[in-house]
Amino acid sequence: MNKPRRPPRRQVDGVLLLDKPSGISSNAALQKARWLFNAAKAGHTGTLDPMATGLLPLCFGEATKFAGELLDADKSYRATLKLGMTTDTADADGKVLETRPVSINETQWRAATADFCGEIEQIPPMHSALKRDGKPLYEYARVGIELERQARRVTIYGIETISFAGDQAIIDVDCSKGTYIRTLAADIGERLGCGAHLTALRRIKVGELNISQSLTLDAIEAALPEARDHLLRPADALLARLPIAYLSEPERARLLKGQSIFRQGSPTTVYRLYSENEFLGLGQQTSDGYLQPRRLMRADACK
Repeated sequence: MNKPRRPPRRQVDGVLLLDKPSGISSNAALQKARWLFNAAKAGHTGTLDPMATGLLPLCFGEATKFAGELLDADKSYRATLKLGMTTDTADADGKVLETRPVSINETQWRAATADFCGEIEQIPPMHSALKRDGKPLYEYARVGIELERQARRVTIYGIETISFAGDQAIIDVDCSKGTYIRTLAADIGERLGCGAHLTALRRIKVGELNISQSLTLDAIEAALPEARDHLLRPADALLARLPIAYLSEPERARLLKGQSIFRQGSPTTVYRLYSENEFLGLGQQTSDGYLQPRRLMRADACK
């Protein structure tokens, strides 16, 4: 008996705040969500490791135009560290490299974590998606090749200790883009002299978006197919950190034709553009007093 054919992919516009489960890649989670919505076009705003869980904003249709805006956003994580053991991936998925005794008290722990607050340098791990000559570093690592990596400057805005007991600690970390929490865990372990690796990682914030707003794949699958679109947020949910510019109807008409409009504003500032309550896209202010369209919604998708 032949299976019923799935209908053609359809135009779906919006943002899904997914609570990614552990054990699958970000791309696998994206493809599952895309299948559930039967969406023609989908993308994510930055990956989580397979072991990690938590907030993974996914974009469908017109929202994919603005996915890049979240790449620069600050992020927050809850991380669980195991002291006294190092692995080749700096997390629980890796091969154990070394075990060392742990004789750390909470005062020493808090002093060590405080040393990592502020602007620091990190060497990206070999088991990462950063590319060299078109290949992600983890592909080199899988065949035993270690490449030299340049240290990168990142900012740790705060580390809060949630619990500390013997050889295990749970911390909340607020950090800038590009921060590797696995590397942070390993570096804290080296500072303490006992080594450490991640056993759990959960992303709880991306920019202004919070894990409390997210949905699991199971919850989406449990919803009736015709009701799933109501689970999506509008495209401008990705852009809350940007200032707003409201346009008159004549300005709206010019902008949607790709024309600049004369308007006072801070040079180089990127604005969210609205006409009344209708989101139009992004515009950028020039130094000579014009607001230029930067990335616009499809006309029939503005809302």
